[in-house]
Amino acid sequence: MQKFTVHEGVAVPLDSANIDTDQIIPKQFLLAVSRKGFGVHLFHDWRYLDDAETKPNPEFNLNKPEYAGATILVARDNFGNGSSREHAPWALTDYGFRAVIAPSFANIFNNNALGNGLVTVKLTEHEVDQIFQVLTAHPGTKIKVSLEDMTVDCADLHFTFSLDPFIRHCLLNGLDSIALTLEHGAEISAFEDRMPAWERAVH
Repeated sequence: MQKFTVHEGVAVPLDSANIDTDQIIPKQFLLAVSRKGFGVHLFHDWRYLDDAETKPNPEFNLNKPEYAGATILVARDNFGNGSSREHAPWALTDYGFRAVIAPSFANIFNNNALGNGLVTVKLTEHEVDQIFQVLTAHPGTKIKVSLEDMTVDCADLHFTFSLDPFIRHCLLNGLDSIALTLEHGAEISAFEDRMPAWERAVH
């Protein structure tokens, strides 16, 4: 998993609450089990005017030139509600997003996102309102998110946020569940060496 310490990037606003996982990545694109290749389908129904994805919707923010290369997404309450598909954070990270800022996140999406290196930054509704005002007045504004000091900076706005210490440690060090297991490789090998031959054969 890619480490996240401090990231600064163009922020794209999606001024909607209750953006669910089917809007993030519609069900017809869930056939693959690899994490790659979902970014092109991100927000399919809003981003394209045709099913073949050959006609971008010029009114959708991700298609506007001022938000080209955006890596931070700003949304409203209850981002990522709906089905528990892990493909939603896969699509966001494959597109290039490193962080999502919102007042609240659906629990399963939040866990899936953090487990895939996508930082979910919870700010108050008032703080998110202030960010939207800046992004509306000055499209293309960059936001800096720091996990080192747990801060968000947008123009002259400065906010702090919180995150579970263990999850923060994993993100700072790029440790997903596999990497965490491999950290205990020596202990696992020692345990396996102590197992009877018949039990090792079963495993």
